[in-house]
Amino acid sequence: MGSRVAAAWYRRLNVLCAGTTRQVAQVPRPGPCASISARRNLNVQTATESGKLKSIDDLPGPSRSTTLYWLFVKGYAEKMHLLQGLQKSLYGPIWRSKFGLFDIVNVATPDLIAQVIQQEGRYPVRAELPHWKEYRDLRGQAYGLHVETGLDWYRLRSALNPKMLKLQEVSAYASVIHQVVGDLLQRIELLRTCSQDQATVSDLAAELYKFGFEGVSSILFETRLGCLQEEIPHDTLRFIAAVNDMLTFSDPVLLFPRWSRDILPFWKRFIQAWDDLSDIAQMLIDRRMAEIEAQVSRGEPAEGMYLTYLLSSDKLSKADVYTSVTELMLGGVDTVRKKNDTVVWFCCEGHSVCPLPWIQFGLDLFAFSSTSLYPVVPGNGRYISENEVILDNYWFPKKTQFHLCHYAACHDESEFVDAERFLPERWFYSEAPSSRSNRAMPGFYQHHPYSFIPFGVGVRACVGKRVAEMEMHFALSRLMQHYEIQPEDGAPTVEAKTRTLLIPSKPINLRFMPRA
Repeated sequence: MGSRVAAAWYRRLNVLCAGTTRQVAQVPRPGPCASISARRNLNVQTATESGKLKSIDDLPGPSRSTTLYWLFVKGYAEKMHLLQGLQKSLYGPIWRSKFGLFDIVNVATPDLIAQVIQQEGRYPVRAELPHWKEYRDLRGQAYGLHVETGLDWYRLRSALNPKMLKLQEVSAYASVIHQVVGDLLQRIELLRTCSQDQATVSDLAAELYKFGFEGVSSILFETRLGCLQEEIPHDTLRFIAAVNDMLTFSDPVLLFPRWSRDILPFWKRFIQAWDDLSDIAQMLIDRRMAEIEAQVSRGEPAEGMYLTYLLSSDKLSKADVYTSVTELMLGGVDTVRKKNDTVVWFCCEGHSVCPLPWIQFGLDLFAFSSTSLYPVVPGNGRYISENEVILDNYWFPKKTQFHLCHYAACHDESEFVDAERFLPERWFYSEAPSSRSNRAMPGFYQHHPYSFIPFGVGVRACVGKRVAEMEMHFALSRLMQHYEIQPEDGAPTVEAKTRTLLIPSKPINLRFMPRA
């Protein structure tokens, strides 16, 4: 590395190590569609003045007591995806629901979802997370992507996007992901040969979760955590537990009133989970910074992947790096878990219709079918803070919270015929018969573009989707090349449950039979 580059690295490291003052770079605003915005505002004003539009108070929906009854008596707290269909059948495609401090407008058709997304503004927010913000303030940390809003959010997103969403950049991670997949195959082989029948792997989803954790950490922290080893290191187990606890206790913290924090354990467990996440992430980042500094001091190239890129950037402060990488780890593990749960659902649904040539040729077809049956995120939020919103004949003020019901949209028979069936061929033979052959022609399934958006859409789409897709493709293709995957004899049907994500309700045990 030349002396000028080395000197630049030293200056950058000194800035990072000097403190945690947030550096706000001048980031250009995304181009607003001024004419569309003006026309929408004019329509809102004209329609409301003439009394043509209804308000949120005119929406149908359950009372708070009815919602609590459904959640905690009827058991929908773990089946929120099915509650979407029930409420849609009772109230129609758009309804209002209230529970705790939340007042939410639910939309459950592709058209309505599209209308919300198209009016979300320049700096959309998925949902307000006041408890995350409270923790950041409590510990004096930078806010990060999930809490920051407006231009500060866009500044962070602009710094984090390039090495995560550009295919050419993400392809640089292929070699390390292949190494992690190799470790997964060794882990699967060990587990199956140690089982009673020398074939069964118990709780495949848990093993794929460790795989996802290892893969994401190898990119974000540029280190291996040992998730797939026989003896997992203590700090790695602590890290994995912290991720699970944070996701488990985040919703109850919001649902229960503040006075309950001294009585119920949710807030304390939530704080402890974030403390563990922050401590271990900071340790890993500091270790990598020391390695980079040593490389530069020896005149060696400071080569690395995502973390090295962030540390060398002048767009983020040290505090930003700590929070952003921790949140990316959290989101990345969950994003990869989404795709890995797709692998599990695929193994359950597709084993009988999936000869090896199909896997090598049409992997996406099976992923699409699994994901449309079990969308990885059954619902998503949009907190529209910049604009008033019009949906059909309803007008909603700024700061309305919308819930986009993806599960209901994916299971809409008007969009997907036989929506409850695993039909990978629907994604291949999709176009209308041609005039010459009278046969269906290959192409993507002609569904509404907003009926199937597993990673979201627009500027708020999942930042880790490319890495998740790479991990899923590598893992599934190599597993299917090595093994024929079968369910256990007499295995019961496993249903889905909601825990932010849509996951199997019980462990799934599968038999891995070596291919000849």
